[in-house]
Amino acid sequence: MTQNRDSHRTQEARPRLMRPEGARRSEVAPIELFFDLVYVFAIIQVSHTLLADLTWLGVLQVAVLFGAVWWAWNYSAWAMNWLDPHSGLVRVLNALLMLAALGMSLGLPHAFAEDGLLFAACYVAAQVGRPAFTALALRGHVLAKNYTNLLAWSATAGVLFIVGAFLDPGPRLAVWLVALLVDMAAPRLQFRFPGLGSAPMHTWPTDAEHLAERNRGVFVIALGESILIMGFTLSELDPIPARAVAAALLGFTGLFVLWWAYFALAGPDTRASRGKAGTGALRSAFAYAHALMVAGAIVVAVSIELRISHAETTPALVLTSVGGPLVYLAGNILFLRSRTGSVARARYLAAAALVVVGAAGLAVGHVLPSLAIGLATVAIMGTLAVVTQLTARRTPAMTAG
Repeated sequence: MTQNRDSHRTQEARPRLMRPEGARRSEVAPIELFFDLVYVFAIIQVSHTLLADLTWLGVLQVAVLFGAVWWAWNYSAWAMNWLDPHSGLVRVLNALLMLAALGMSLGLPHAFAEDGLLFAACYVAAQVGRPAFTALALRGHVLAKNYTNLLAWSATAGVLFIVGAFLDPGPRLAVWLVALLVDMAAPRLQFRFPGLGSAPMHTWPTDAEHLAERNRGVFVIALGESILIMGFTLSELDPIPARAVAAALLGFTGLFVLWWAYFALAGPDTRASRGKAGTGALRSAFAYAHALMVAGAIVVAVSIELRISHAETTPALVLTSVGGPLVYLAGNILFLRSRTGSVARARYLAAAALVVVGAAGLAVGHVLPSLAIGLATVAIMGTLAVVTQLTARRTPAMTAG
């Protein structure tokens, strides 16, 4: 009954800046595509920062930085699920969020050194400014109350981010990790905040197809970043050795296979994309699962650059070669569970095969060329893509696992 009252209230109150209903409700507007271009630079910065420090501490630091970059993009995509992209004020909001993302990207490589405050301030400006604007823009609608709760959570996390920026690198990492967990846990906790109550998922009237299209786009951006890295890396070699050309061809094949595997699973015409459309399911499928998939694509980009520039098979090369697809598959599994409830057996088998390849690479990789691990991972992911495509065609009544 509570859900029905909320739904009725949602239909009655339609603020002027709210995205209009109609046949083009799910369309990704030009301002949204323009906004996403900033994240080409952000993803490049994440991958280069990881490549510069392939230690366990470096990986943890980059994971926190990527989490902040992703969460800023994710909340922007969700806000545009409700805001009218043709409104001048909404376009100005997007422009300001783009500037904040650009500032985060510029500060990212040295965020645990001299640029910590630049990174944190830009992140907090986006995370606090966006919900404040949306709560005002949608006043009179249930979403205004929801965004007030979100603002309280993001402001709390923001205080921790700013405090962390003034600490030494070790304590900064710990405080920023806590801050990021606070920000990312809010949806899981229904945005419940002292004095404000909760904002349950069923009170967020979400357009599944719009969110799906935004997330498909950012995944393609992550793959495109790998192509840019390949081009830049090859252009810096003079002359370009045949081994580097072979590594680039293998890298391109791997990216195509990853693209194929993704769209065979989550493309616009798949069963999974037409699965559960409740906001709780969409939260897991897009806010969390796609974070893992994009992160996996970034790690794949790092492995490609390592393979082009190094002939030997190092532990870093092995771990990034299998780690990228493994992180990506973890996102696949969460996506399928969220939208279809399926077990995703094929992805568990692919993950097991990648673990075997990784173990073998660490054990005997020093006697193998760097292309060998790449060939094995491409073969596994290529097989998965084909299986996913064929399974979807053979069993139209079921979702491909």
